[in-house]
Amino acid sequence: MSDERDVIYYYDGTFDGLMCCVFESYLKKEIPLDITAHGSDQLSLSEIKFIETNTIRSERVIRGISKKISEEALLFIKYAFLTCAPNKDVLILDYIRKGLLYGRKIEKMLADDTVNLLNKAVYDLTNESHLFKGFIRFSDSGGYLSAVISPKNKVIPLLADHFVDRLRNEKFFIYDKSHRMALVYFDNKAEIMENIDFEMPDADEREKDFRMLWREFYDTIEISERRNPRCRMNNMPKRFWENMTEMNRSDAYTGSVRSISENNYPMIR
Repeated sequence: MSDERDVIYYYDGTFDGLMCCVFESYLKKEIPLDITAHGSDQLSLSEIKFIETNTIRSERVIRGISKKISEEALLFIKYAFLTCAPNKDVLILDYIRKGLLYGRKIEKMLADDTVNLLNKAVYDLTNESHLFKGFIRFSDSGGYLSAVISPKNKVIPLLADHFVDRLRNEKFFIYDKSHRMALVYFDNKAEIMENIDFEMPDADEREKDFRMLWREFYDTIEISERRNPRCRMNNMPKRFWENMTEMNRSDAYTGSVRSISENNYPMIR
């Protein structure tokens, strides 16, 4: 493969789209300066090449990773794609190139900068998803259990199985406002929706009562003599507080009122 070229790949932001960027890199024997899912109107002196998503090409790359590296490496790459690591797309391309060269040995090459950076990013992703399993607070929104989160990484795919298993008999949705992504569970079917905007409706009186009860419970079980704000922030980082009932003392979420119908998904646009 040739050295780095003065070209930037622009794709649609999907995992299949990124795999097509990998295909294009091998096809043209070039290593792009950057790979971006952001707007093509970014100022740049480099050539910008839009890579169309082609499922046949994407599947070829995925099969190649699974066969020539390992299934575990493929899962690792999928997780890395969900992280907020800077330049993650270029790092994933570099990881795949090295993996196809060294095989599954790449998984243990932690001294390599690319492998090290992606391992740290994936650890941050899985740790954040684990925390959200305990920090998500649901509200009753017209028959739906609804929750809003603001994660750094795209944790929704990692949370899906956990909440579907525990709320199997409910109708619920979890909205990630950082990445405009939602997990919707309705009629025993789960779906992850992307590129959507959602506004939480104001709480009705019944929901306000439940929130008040939860806050009172939270305050009552506290042992004031053992209050340790630093310890609490270590176990419950402040960036999670915005959407946690016990930390938010207002009775309504920010945003205008939107209706929710039992005949369709939550109000999205």
